[in-house]
Amino acid sequence: MATWARGDSGNEQIGAPSARRMILGARLRRLREREGISRAAAGNAIRGSESKMSRLELGRVGFKERDIHDLLTMYGVHDSEQRQEYLDLAAECNEPGWWQRYEGVIPGWFNEFVGLEEVSWRIQAFELQFMPGLLQTEDYTRAVVSQFGVGMSTEQIEERVALRMQRQKLLAHPESPRFWCIIDESVLHRPVGGRAVLRKQIDAVLEQSEMPHITVQVLPYDRSGHAVEGSFSILRFREPELTNIVYVEYLHGALYLDRADELERYGRALDRLAVDAETPIRTREWLAKVRNEF
Repeated sequence: MATWARGDSGNEQIGAPSARRMILGARLRRLREREGISRAAAGNAIRGSESKMSRLELGRVGFKERDIHDLLTMYGVHDSEQRQEYLDLAAECNEPGWWQRYEGVIPGWFNEFVGLEEVSWRIQAFELQFMPGLLQTEDYTRAVVSQFGVGMSTEQIEERVALRMQRQKLLAHPESPRFWCIIDESVLHRPVGGRAVLRKQIDAVLEQSEMPHITVQVLPYDRSGHAVEGSFSILRFREPELTNIVYVEYLHGALYLDRADELERYGRALDRLAVDAETPIRTREWLAKVRNEF
């Protein structure tokens, strides 16, 4: 897979695949390579071209059931149960995610992130301006969305708030991914929505940080010597078919970075930030102190 970018124009440097399509495409590629079959030959078997086969294996296009049947037969997969596993995954690929019902207000460039977030096993984030979206209270989210949603109707704002609240359910079950975030100290003093809203937001983070799969650290002003240019997230996956992703959001779009050198660079930056930041225990004490100052 290669780095891709999405913006409000809808233009893509590289097609943005969904997580399940990426998994299925990679599994089909391994079957093809195991049999020593060229991509061109496989494309011909499904009445397509080598480029179509490439897009399928990269997860950039949907799968037709007939194509899956033909490819599995060509690759020597005849066991009915094994074939059904591939067909079931193909069917899942073609089903819209729960977030699709918010497509009227969710930016296209963020759509891919929500889908990848859903299948991640570890999420790491550095937040420079606001509390992490997965930890925001409803009132705090509403204040953030309203601030950037110039021209949006009240209904559209509420839909975006509902989307973020729905996303937070990702961390509410036993199989939740591990969430580790580093928050710049300035976030604790930026009264988004007013002091009362920020106070309740800090209360919420204090409560959430007690959960075993959620870790929060605060980066003090005087230890920001290794500060990066802006916020970013790293999504890590258990599935070997999925490459870890660095997500960098800008005003009207986002970058999805997955090259080894990019992942290493951001991983090292996050490690430095974690060393400079207060420990999770000290962070909880800091949050309680700031909260009591309101």
